[in-house]
Amino acid sequence: MSAIPASIRGILTGSTARMTHWWRRALAGPAPLIAAALAVGAGAGLAAVVFRWLVTSATLIFTGTSDYAGTTGHPANPWVPWLGGAFVILAPAVGGLVYGPLVHRFAREARGHGVPEVMYAVARRGGHIPGRVAVVKALASAITIGSGGSVGREGPIVQIGSALGSTLGRITRMSESQLRTLVACGAAGGIAATFNAPIAGVFFALELILRDFATRSFAAVMLSSITASVVGRSVLGDQPFLALPAFTVSQPGEYLLFAALGLLAGAVGVLFSTILYAIEDLCDWAWRGPEWLRPAAGGLLLGLLLFAMPQLYGVGYPVLEGSVAGKYTIGFLLLLVVAKMAATSLTIGIGGSGGVFAPSLVIGAAFGAAAGETVGLVIPGLSGQAGTFALVGMAAVFAGATRAPITAGIILFELTGEYTIILPLLLAVIVATGISRLLSRDTIYTRKLSRRGVDLSAPALPGLRDVSVAAVMSPAPPTIHASAGAHEAISWLADSRRQTAPVVNDDGEFVGILTAADATEAVRTDDDANARRVSELMESVQIVSPGDPVADVLGHVIEAAGTDGAPVVTDGILVGWLAPTDVLRATAG
Repeated sequence: MSAIPASIRGILTGSTARMTHWWRRALAGPAPLIAAALAVGAGAGLAAVVFRWLVTSATLIFTGTSDYAGTTGHPANPWVPWLGGAFVILAPAVGGLVYGPLVHRFAREARGHGVPEVMYAVARRGGHIPGRVAVVKALASAITIGSGGSVGREGPIVQIGSALGSTLGRITRMSESQLRTLVACGAAGGIAATFNAPIAGVFFALELILRDFATRSFAAVMLSSITASVVGRSVLGDQPFLALPAFTVSQPGEYLLFAALGLLAGAVGVLFSTILYAIEDLCDWAWRGPEWLRPAAGGLLLGLLLFAMPQLYGVGYPVLEGSVAGKYTIGFLLLLVVAKMAATSLTIGIGGSGGVFAPSLVIGAAFGAAAGETVGLVIPGLSGQAGTFALVGMAAVFAGATRAPITAGIILFELTGEYTIILPLLLAVIVATGISRLLSRDTIYTRKLSRRGVDLSAPALPGLRDVSVAAVMSPAPPTIHASAGAHEAISWLADSRRQTAPVVNDDGEFVGILTAADATEAVRTDDDANARRVSELMESVQIVSPGDPVADVLGHVIEAAGTDGAPVVTDGILVGWLAPTDVLRATAG
């Protein structure tokens, strides 16, 4: 073939460059992101419908029923009637023989409850999730749940929807920030279609996946969630997830009871997280065989637990509804709380694929109903309120486990359509979130990442875990005395060309900082400004120690960026200053 003339080659090269430039400019605008968000929402909605069908089909195959947890007695599987109710001992093991090799061979990210992997992909991998994860996660989770795994379908659909968003974003060459947004769009769409809860889907994605409420992200995620919800409603119907009678709070004093419920339920949420990872560690320690065989071997233990208590089979929504309806005794409800924690933890620990979202709701409903029944015995005037306490308990345990109070409050409102419980619900959620923060550093999602050494609260800067503050800090700046006047402070700041001044007391101990803005405002608004002392104008700030790893104090440095950085203090004495530029130098070095 003859060579292309230079003139034509130049025209082609110029045209390609112009087309590339046009495409990049088009992607930088809002229209492509909006179109992609709509497409991801539609895809996530369809995926939720298909995934629900897969779970139902798998359950029919393994049990002969659409939901074995909702059956009475211990019915036999019509496919193997000679086994009687004992077939549940073998069902998880048979399921494990199918999904164990599938996950091990094609997508090990599909193991477990899914949401931490999505959070990690957004925070540390720029939103990159392999497309095969969606397929493998759907199949593995459906088989896990259908064969008796005591896990939820919400975690899987979040991972499936997120994988769809990531794949579409990479195909269309979206920027990294847009790719992260599309991952959140997929997560929101999955939750919205599964629960018929579009608002909860939005806040789940923003609060847990993106950990950001930026306006542009909010709009895209909202569009995706609405689209997914419309798709889900067109196929699955428009009924509330839980159809319940109206509940009321008749006496203001009852709010104290709901606050107490939030306190206890928050601790139950933390306990669930602790047990989950303790059993996972135990399974890791005990198993010595090939990983693909682990679900089958561990499935026999899970089967024995299901044989003892068949209400633990699968997701468990019928049991949740029974708890809310007040069908169970206090003793059985408390047993259900402990048993559901154990069954879910064992399912995850042996390598099963499924979420912890639904189990936390089942645990919360059982615990709340038990609390309500107990209150009815102690205070007869409040008998018959088990359903109200169960609903509030669901939100509070979820908030205690995930520390996502906005999602917890909104999702229960959308699941029930009952506005009458919103005030006690929000009160319990706030209390549960607070007690969870006191009891545990991590949530049920972030603990999985923390155990790998990943801290999502800190920026992803390599090499700073082993670098101390003392190694990178700047010398301590000159200080100003707490007894100095406002005019003197302004002169000092002007001469030093700094926006902040470290403040010390008579003993030379660091006591705070004075900003130029505070000193100037005092002079501008006070006729006798020089009578104002620095001690009256200074601010308290978070200090760091020379021995702290830089990675552990990045949050303080970022928060203090407006005040030139964070003071480094030893035994009350200012010994240095850690500025954002110091951290950047350490990273570059």
